[in-house]
Amino acid sequence: MVNVGSDKPGIRQVAEIAGVSHMTVSRVLNDHPNIKPDTRRRVLEAIEELDYRPNLVARALATQRSRRIGVLVESSVAFGPSSILRAVELAARTADYSVTQIALHDGDGTSPQEAVENLITQGVDALCVIAPRSSSVAALRRVSIGVPMLVVKADADPTFLTVSIDQHAGTSLVVDHLVALGHRDILHISGPLDWLDARARERAFHTRAKSWGIRERPIVVGDWTADFAYDFAMGLNRLPDYTAVFAANDDMAIGLIHGLHDKGFEVPTDLSVVGFDDVPLARHFLPPLTTVRQDFHALGGAVVEMLRAAIEEREIPPLTRIQTELVPRASTGPPREVR
Repeated sequence: MVNVGSDKPGIRQVAEIAGVSHMTVSRVLNDHPNIKPDTRRRVLEAIEELDYRPNLVARALATQRSRRIGVLVESSVAFGPSSILRAVELAARTADYSVTQIALHDGDGTSPQEAVENLITQGVDALCVIAPRSSSVAALRRVSIGVPMLVVKADADPTFLTVSIDQHAGTSLVVDHLVALGHRDILHISGPLDWLDARARERAFHTRAKSWGIRERPIVVGDWTADFAYDFAMGLNRLPDYTAVFAANDDMAIGLIHGLHDKGFEVPTDLSVVGFDDVPLARHFLPPLTTVRQDFHALGGAVVEMLRAAIEEREIPPLTRIQTELVPRASTGPPREVR
């Protein structure tokens, strides 16, 4: 047993316990691929026994990497972008990376290009862009940088690495659920169609509805807010012909239910309502909201793993689409009889 005394253990003590050279320990710490499994196991066991914490500053000097990921996040107060940001920060911390973030807000005057250039000057090893608007992603194509860049978006891209929640699958779950209940006329209230996720859900809704042969009606383009959907419901003078509404996020679904209640209509007796996101309050609303749960934790892990592979010049994992889960609750039921 090595006597470490009161000093913090170092890499050479790890090497002595594991019976390897200190260079081998360094390779294990940096995820070098050419390490025998038994050797890697012995090194990791020695690290755990000594409670060794590598000197990240020294590692950065040796590898000329900062172990820092820059994150550009747009609309950071919205549920989706803020949840993705937290998940990326957690996954990065687990991988011994830090995160430097810049948030863009409407009206602050900072362009996506300026934000990226700001992050690059801070010495980040890679960039993650949580920019939900297609116009922002288009602007980033004009930026030339020397580090890997990943954009959280549904489709593969010739310019960027991409990872996303599977919006098509999540929307299909909604349509399938409503059809299974007997609905054949469904209204979709979309988000702003410049938002990538809103556009992906709108396209998926039309595709799945068409595959079932149910009525196709024009969508209502919303703005993600509960107030928009509340006002829409308050504008109804009678029960509409459609028997269910799929709102592109939970905020609009909740605002819709509130407005329907104030107009004297019952959910789901008169209209079934489904959201998307599974915000924390969704299960506590009256009635509790049927919605689609997104696995942001898995998304954050996939983002960081893909960026680490690019930084460390390993094989890039294939395009990852994180699966979703339908959460049926009391806001959906069989359709009323339409006369």
